[in-house]
Amino acid sequence: MAANFWTSSHYKHLLEQEDVDMVNTLDKEKGITLEDFKLIKMHMANYILKLAQQVKVRQRVVATAVTYMRRVYTRKSMAEYDPRLVAPTCLYLASKAEESTVQARLLAFYIKKLYADDKYRYEIKDILEMEMKILEALNYYLVVYHPYRSLSPLLQDAGLNDLNMTQLTWGLVNDTYKMDLILVHPPHLIALACIYIASVLRDKDTTAWFEELRVDMNVVKNISMEILDFYESNRMFTEERINVALQKLTLRP
Repeated sequence: MAANFWTSSHYKHLLEQEDVDMVNTLDKEKGITLEDFKLIKMHMANYILKLAQQVKVRQRVVATAVTYMRRVYTRKSMAEYDPRLVAPTCLYLASKAEESTVQARLLAFYIKKLYADDKYRYEIKDILEMEMKILEALNYYLVVYHPYRSLSPLLQDAGLNDLNMTQLTWGLVNDTYKMDLILVHPPHLIALACIYIASVLRDKDTTAWFEELRVDMNVVKNISMEILDFYESNRMFTEERINVALQKLTLRP
């Protein structure tokens, strides 16, 4: 694993937002819009979280799995790589990368327990076969740096490491994985954006502290606005709309 973020494959493979928001041609032919694309990825991030809660892995594994899933779809189409299989396979791969291995057998069991829909009913062999495809799609770059790593030291440095602020900022960071921020921005800037939002919500004056950090506050504020905009638009992400988007894929007979 790279010694630090700036020498890691994660840093070297950060993307521009327009590259992340590119809907594959095969998916467009299925009628998948950019809004559908985002809805499906958000739904699959929630799916990964549900499975992770069943098999009891830590949040870092969830975050890595979601990052893998989002990276896959910057290179591959949903029409070829069924997100209902990619999601649990990314969790399987992330559990190994983060040294918290979960057996494919256990994932297959909980998939059946969570979903009655046959379109989710993948077996162990399907997960193992998709694992190799995902590794290739990721170019075998499995290192992921997360905002959690810098969040606690930053909160402590700012004098904001009380329980209330810690819980609020941690929850905000969790929610950023419902977006593609981790593919576009360095993780410490995402952490700072979450601290910025929390400090405004809790009426904490962090102006001097941010000035001392000498970070580009325009970037921090832009990330903050992306997060807040997501919360606003999230009200429209109904289960019905997600199902309509998934039905467009018609991936399995």
